[in-house]
Amino acid sequence: MLGSLEVLCGQMLVVGLAGTELTASEQRALAAGKRAGVVLFRRNIAASMGDVAALNAAVLEAAPVDLPPLIAVDQEGGRVMRLGLPAMQLPPMRTLGGLNDVALVRRLAEAQARELAALGFTMTFSPVADVHTRDENPIIGDRAFASSPEAVAAMASAFAEGLKRGGVLSCAKHFPGHGDTTVDSHLALPRVDRALADLERLELAPFRALAQDQRVDAMMTAHVVYPALDAAQPATLSHAICTRLLRETMGFEGVLFSDDLEMKALTMPIAEAAVRAVAAGCDVLLLCSREGAADEAHEALIREAEKSTVFKARCEQALLRAVAMRRRVSPSPVAREADLARVFEASRPMVSELESRLASCAKLASR
Repeated sequence: MLGSLEVLCGQMLVVGLAGTELTASEQRALAAGKRAGVVLFRRNIAASMGDVAALNAAVLEAAPVDLPPLIAVDQEGGRVMRLGLPAMQLPPMRTLGGLNDVALVRRLAEAQARELAALGFTMTFSPVADVHTRDENPIIGDRAFASSPEAVAAMASAFAEGLKRGGVLSCAKHFPGHGDTTVDSHLALPRVDRALADLERLELAPFRALAQDQRVDAMMTAHVVYPALDAAQPATLSHAICTRLLRETMGFEGVLFSDDLEMKALTMPIAEAAVRAVAAGCDVLLLCSREGAADEAHEALIREAEKSTVFKARCEQALLRAVAMRRRVSPSPVAREADLARVFEASRPMVSELESRLASCAKLASR
């Protein structure tokens, strides 16, 4: 099945779904190998966790047997969580980082991963490896573990290790660092005007550490311009950043995801953004809203691969890397509600321990 350009290029696309059940067109695209997997948002989360597991089971059933789908979710904690109760409700990562306990962070991530795996998810787009350096940042803020790159690296590494122990893939974001922006890349294109030495010391340091210890399975790019690294284009579209810096200098061997190509930071047509992101070094493209946008990206990748042997080779490299990762963690949704309930109940001791630690810290702070 991997022999066709249609499948080769389709297996680079992870897409959003319209609702709480697969549509006929979504099912057909998965079955034909035109999609690598899905990412779920609040619009896809039904009231029952059993319904979430059923949706993920439908994605698994639709996908070709030899190409297990990626089933992802943003379940960081704090203000970025798609799943409500009874799923574990982690506080913002800044709160966890403030406890200064990497062992606790590791165990919390493991408990969260066991819940996600039971629902059929194979990846959560975390940990956040951005460094909080600007209070007016509208998009990162308390999503970052700390203001110290060393603390961020330690916490992010522990979180990724915990996810792995719990059976879920990790994806560190947003490379090469979104913590110093004053603009939300969902709405416009931010810039980070730090000198190269400062980028090396702050933004890049956690990602370098994660690349070297190989704890994270994947990283996600930022739609942000860093003039000291590439003055002409945002990181997602930059060969200098995605390939020369991340792959060749830092030695990262995992999968590189683009952030959502439908975000307003990227002003060019989806077709152009898709081709440029892959050429820059992205292995998987996120298209989180419009089904038509995923179709446009797919068609553009096929056209480029037809006319460029260099681009086709880049797609083949990306495919091998991403499929190898996906095969390490196949979706395993739990079918029975009672069995799911037991998984969530098993997390209660960790939740209670976290609540106790937070209460103790609050009490100390009030003295």
